[in-house]
Amino acid sequence: MDKIKIDWPDPVVFSTDLDIRITDINYGGHLGNDRVLSLVHEARVRMFAAHGWAELDIDGAGTIMCDAAIQFKGEVFHGMNVRVEVGVAELGRSSFTLLYGLRDSATGDELARVRTGTAFYDYEARKVVRAPQAFVDALSA
Repeated sequence: MDKIKIDWPDPVVFSTDLDIRITDINYGGHLGNDRVLSLVHEARVRMFAAHGWAELDIDGAGTIMCDAAIQFKGEVFHGMNVRVEVGVAELGRSSFTLLYGLRDSATGDELARVRTGTAFYDYEARKVVRAPQAFVDALSA
């Protein structure tokens, strides 16, 4: 079986710490795969907010997720604090790819890597639009 291989986000353009809640834990007693996407979603929202943006308004353009991949490296348990580091893999004409690295804040152990592909989207016109220049400038610097 082929394994997904995701590069570590380098350079890191943003990082944030998140606590693992009991609602993040699945029946196996560790972080659920669906909750990993929720964690990186939160990190992405925080990154946008640090620039004064929101997912539905980055200089007038919204965003829509096109794809996601997760590569697990370790287990995550209730009560842990996880550092999520974000890097930019690609900046296209109307899309971008972010890489996320998750580490145990206490030990530094690697827990997961995630890749998300996102397009800029006009929700009113229901179509993909060009990347705002302010976004390109901020994340390619």
